[in-house]
Amino acid sequence: MSQKRQAARVVLLNKSNEIFLIHSEDPIDPFKPSWWEIPGGGIGWGEDSATAASRELWEETGIQAEMGPVVWTQQVQFTFGPYFFDNDEKIHIAWCDGGEYRPKHLEALEAAAFIEARWWSVEELLSFDFPVLPERLREFLPDLVEGQIPPTPIDISPKNSG
Repeated sequence: MSQKRQAARVVLLNKSNEIFLIHSEDPIDPFKPSWWEIPGGGIGWGEDSATAASRELWEETGIQAEMGPVVWTQQVQFTFGPYFFDNDEKIHIAWCDGGEYRPKHLEALEAAAFIEARWWSVEELLSFDFPVLPERLREFLPDLVEGQIPPTPIDISPKNSG
């Protein structure tokens, strides 16, 4: 099954400039390595990307945040479970005081895929080489944490695409 869709994701930072990531695995493919990803998902009918990003953040983490602008965009294709996704993603930055991982409304595939979640400092994230989504997160995150919000969104599509 193939799904071309608009999606919204969130780079969520706390007061210590740590990023919130969800540890996930593909419940259908035991050979695919697990990864850490920023929250997000499909934009619903009639939603703008900021509304979708806030909703997805709440559903997947239970954390509410002050939603900021779109800082990155990416075109990305991937398989997850029985689906092939072709996403056009808008990635927002958001800020919060912190929070614990308490998902509010996970789809069945997400519930099967999500292992754990936690806050990461940039230094921690850069010191490990496990897979992350977006793939170029480590490349572009330090500037955001330093408060460098791009005036227009930066395309961070994977280098091997298109």
